[in-house]
Amino acid sequence: MTFGAETIIEGDCLEALGQLPEGCADLVFADPPYNLQLGGDLLRPDNSKVDAVDDDWDQFASFEAYDEFTRAWLGACRRILKPDGSLWVIGSYHNIFRVGATLQDLGFWILNDVIWRKSNPMPNFKGTRFTNAHETLIWAAKGRGPKRYTFNYDAMKMANDELQMRSDWTLSLCTGEERIKGADGLKAHPTQKPEALLHRVILASSKPGDLIVDPFFGTGTTGAAAKRLGRRFIGIEREAPYVAVAKKRIAQVIPSTGEDLEVMGSKRNEPRVAFGQIVEAGLLRPGDKLFSPKGQHMARVRADGSLTSGDLAGSIHKLGAMVQSQPACNGWTYWHFKTDRGLAPIDVLRAKVRAEMVG
Repeated sequence: MTFGAETIIEGDCLEALGQLPEGCADLVFADPPYNLQLGGDLLRPDNSKVDAVDDDWDQFASFEAYDEFTRAWLGACRRILKPDGSLWVIGSYHNIFRVGATLQDLGFWILNDVIWRKSNPMPNFKGTRFTNAHETLIWAAKGRGPKRYTFNYDAMKMANDELQMRSDWTLSLCTGEERIKGADGLKAHPTQKPEALLHRVILASSKPGDLIVDPFFGTGTTGAAAKRLGRRFIGIEREAPYVAVAKKRIAQVIPSTGEDLEVMGSKRNEPRVAFGQIVEAGLLRPGDKLFSPKGQHMARVRADGSLTSGDLAGSIHKLGAMVQSQPACNGWTYWHFKTDRGLAPIDVLRAKVRAEMVG
């Protein structure tokens, strides 16, 4: 079986996953059946019927049957993931705890559970429980080994107005023009996810050109978001009507390309620069003075890149921590050197060395 940048497979997810090469996927996003166990029709106060999930694909004979299915598809997904790949799975209180236990049993390493807080949830019409206003996503690496998964931390921080992004995300349900409807005016799929949710997941944990696999493709939200963000995808869906909707939807997506797909890079991915290299390059010389941000502490540079302050000596980080009586310190941002415009952090000099290394 050959795969292009956009591949939709109509068929059973276990059979299709079994045909994919081992270690081919950078990321898996899964929105499996929730096994909602509905006991009957859900009615509004005016006795009108709520359009709930009662499709055959969400029906399982028992918890044991659901667990067996979950173990099978998660195991198949683990086989196709690259060593540094990761998986996201979304669910509700009906199934997510069972899924999480199976993930751990199979050797996945859970990185986060993320709460999708719905800004416009469906009310609890009977008034017998709290309004169910969230769903849970589990993000897991293939394993706990040395292979590092992709996480675009700085891009997520930028998307959150330069604040570290938290694990609770407030996003609206899929409504309005985004909600796909059939010729009869009804929802094409009862659990269509908002593309904003997939945009965030894909942007956070993959790179342009990566291959994303969705074993429960539905109407193609993962494919639409992936195409828009310059990722390749394989979507697997057994229901022919959903496949038709997904193909039509994704054909209309205009992808972003080139520099538009670039995101804020992490300093972890930049070449390592030791403070001693700053001295070696002549950007600072032995005997030069460095100062804390407000000038209350002063240190002298030594030939090997260490600093001294009175009777204390150590690296830029160790000495910075000692003069502040703190357990740790980022010396690159704490220590400053004098310029004709005032004090500047020595991180400026590190950036200059890095630019020459990659230039």
